[in-house]
Amino acid sequence: MTPQRAAELQVVLEGVRLPAKKRDLVEYARTQDESAVAELQRLPDREYSSLDEVGEALAPVQPNWRKPDADEPRDESGQPPGGDAYLDPHAEPGAVRPSAPPSNPPQKTLEEQSKKQKEQQERQQQRG
Repeated sequence: MTPQRAAELQVVLEGVRLPAKKRDLVEYARTQDESAVAELQRLPDREYSSLDEVGEALAPVQPNWRKPDADEPRDESGQPPGGDAYLDPHAEPGAVRPSAPPSNPPQKTLEEQSKKQKEQQERQQQRG
């Protein structure tokens, strides 16, 4: 069916109460234009909430996007986040893990943060 004919059938159906099932559309078309009945019989048997849905069912114009396949799940490592510490009911909050990269040891980072904190406190005391 051409998009033009689908639009003509939508005009025939102007005034039908929506949402409407296929049989309601066909019955309404009988009262308006008997030639439209045969074409509306080809509609899928479902409920239509707008005349645009009817037109799309008669002459689809929307692209049929293929849904991508779902990604396969990755194998899990078997370890919970945080390793064994995740299971420790009395873990020390904020503790630094000893497994830091050698290029950035935790002690060095803590010393730098402490130094910056002291500098900020000194500046605030000088201003205040």
